[in-house]
Amino acid sequence: MSPAEPTDDALAPPAPADDAPLLTVTGLTKSFGAHRVLDGVDFEVRRGEVVALIGPSGSGKTTVLRSLNGLETPEAGVVSFADGPTVDFSAAVSKADRTALRDRSAMVFQHHNLFPHRTVLQNVTEGPIHAHGVPKAEAAARAEALLARVGLSEKRDAYPFQLSGGQQQRVGIVRALALQPSLLLFDEPTSALDSELVGEVLLALKELADEGWTMLIVTHELAFARQVADEVLFFDDGVIVERGAPKDLFTRPTQERTRRFVDRLLRPFED
Repeated sequence: MSPAEPTDDALAPPAPADDAPLLTVTGLTKSFGAHRVLDGVDFEVRRGEVVALIGPSGSGKTTVLRSLNGLETPEAGVVSFADGPTVDFSAAVSKADRTALRDRSAMVFQHHNLFPHRTVLQNVTEGPIHAHGVPKAEAAARAEALLARVGLSEKRDAYPFQLSGGQQQRVGIVRALALQPSLLLFDEPTSALDSELVGEVLLALKELADEGWTMLIVTHELAFARQVADEVLFFDDGVIVERGAPKDLFTRPTQERTRRFVDRLLRPFED
């Protein structure tokens, strides 16, 4: 079967219903044993916004994403999507709650997490068919359109081991887009790549941002975050120490902890 032409519904982000925040997170709290990983985290994400989560390793950034996608269960806090659901983690969280969270968001992992025994096309169609009940023909057409979008049509029948790391990560992005989520979650999408492959993945993310996809991105690529993010949240010890527009947070942070972090990661690459 030849690659399908990209279609508008396959490539475009969900249209905003109104001007309300797409996502509201209140009081998110999570511990692993005695270690408090998240300590009352609050933030909002509006439709079409790109929010970058930055901070040292172990500061809670990835746990936020995993909680939003139903992969972790916080002890407290409320996650509310404007188009449903609202999940209160202080109460019992049902399987239906987790499914509802995953219906609204799609996660792109650090290490690709592709099925090694399935082709690229099968990796992309697996979620829509089995999680969302999309007919096989429709899922395949959507996958073909998205693979063409990222320049991977010729890899549709390849297996993950036959792809470069950058190609695997682009397939991971396509797999997330194929679910047509309200919110895209990226957990350090370039950290497992060789340096020469980072650029192609960052370019794909920038194009998604330019198209209006709503995105939460955990990243140590501060120059990239400064370029594409609408808001930056700086995490440390399970709390948001500082938040703001990139031009403010990266050039004149108000907190000393933020300043030290930015100076260490960003300043060496500036004139």
